[in-house]
Amino acid sequence: MEVIDKIEKGRETEKNFKDWLDKHRIPYLYIRQESENFSKSFKETLSGKRPDFLILIPNFGFIFVDVKYRKITKLHESFPIDALEAKLYSTLQRKFNMHIWYAISNEEFGFKTWLWIPLSKVLESGVTKKASSKSGEFFFPIPIKEFIQIAEDDSLERLFSKLFT
Repeated sequence: MEVIDKIEKGRETEKNFKDWLDKHRIPYLYIRQESENFSKSFKETLSGKRPDFLILIPNFGFIFVDVKYRKITKLHESFPIDALEAKLYSTLQRKFNMHIWYAISNEEFGFKTWLWIPLSKVLESGVTKKASSKSGEFFFPIPIKEFIQIAEDDSLERLFSKLFT
């Protein structure tokens, strides 16, 4: 996938995620990705890496969500999570005691199904990093069964109920 196509797919996925949040009346802040929105210290310390959304959960607090356009990798039967990005998010999560999640979808799901996984589960899954044969970049191939699936008509309650089953 070319860089421009990848950026466009990412924007489309974020828009569909926003629509899902709005449909379910879930309060959120959409974090603009322009680097001038972040302090010099943040950019130096964390390479400016930040999730896309801050979801506000009444009587609980908030979670950060990084929305991703990903297709299943046939070789590993999994979704790839970038290893360097996960490391940067891990630093952000530990340093500031924040919960970071990934929410993944694509047009094969019609952007009507979201696959959620907390960053901590990605890092603790025991899955060994792999190097992409195309780019050489490292990623974690996370099996589909590790994700919590939320359909278009499901509420955020499903996410939390699945954490305890």
